[in-house]
Amino acid sequence: MILVTGANGQLGRELVEKLEKTGMKYIATDYDTLDITDEDAVFNFFENHKPILTFHCAAYTAVDKAEDEGKEDDYLVNVVGTKNIARAVQKNYGTLVFISTDYVFDGELPEGEEYTPTALTNPLSEYGRTKAEAEKMVETTVSNYYIIRTSWVFGQYGKNFVKTMLNLASTRDELTVVADEIGRPTWTDTLADFMIHLIRVRAPHGVYHLSNEGIASWYDFAAYILEDKDVTVSPVTAEEFYGDRPHAVRPKRSVMDLTKAKETGFKIPNWKRATTEMIKQIEID
Repeated sequence: MILVTGANGQLGRELVEKLEKTGMKYIATDYDTLDITDEDAVFNFFENHKPILTFHCAAYTAVDKAEDEGKEDDYLVNVVGTKNIARAVQKNYGTLVFISTDYVFDGELPEGEEYTPTALTNPLSEYGRTKAEAEKMVETTVSNYYIIRTSWVFGQYGKNFVKTMLNLASTRDELTVVADEIGRPTWTDTLADFMIHLIRVRAPHGVYHLSNEGIASWYDFAAYILEDKDVTVSPVTAEEFYGDRPHAVRPKRSVMDLTKAKETGFKIPNWKRATTEMIKQIEID
């Protein structure tokens, strides 16, 4: 039996859809069916269902709120919740696939360099800190684990940058987008495929990086999304964009090296192709 936490989130829904197509038996949970911050509830769930594989997609992802009003929830979900899941997985001799983030890095990479899975972490935000702490929890608790760091996630489900840009373009003539933060966009379809792929090929346990091929700024990403829309997209610095508004500090250059993921035999599409396919999905829906 497979367990999927955070099954109502944008990645969780994508993953569940793929598991349905494969015919794999799974249990999909979200906060209303399994409170991962409740240790007793988690251990009782594992005792009753005995999952041999857990895809841990549940996370607190309100990055800016995590700095202030959401700080407690951020810690409870990302650290306490992951600790509970990790301990239950280990007690039941299972395998854990945990989703992490590029926010565990400080983004101070020189141009042309990329973060490898063994690179030292140095998070700048509360969200990054809790995910880095959760990574350590998984590494020190679970014997059979995969940590997948990803970035700039978008997909057909939930809220994300692609949908936000398309919605804004329908009501505005001009948009300003941050141009001095560099990374790799990630389609949930690609990420969910990779999660299943790691299990199917029995890849070595450890830390992996998975995003779509290619590098972009948020401005580049927005310009591509809106290339056929009647809207002007202008680049600004992060400092200009946020001004005096409270916000989490984001890594300036969080380009993650994908070599280890490719060595498993996984084919990674370019982010532009992925974005085009995702937009087709939501236009059909």
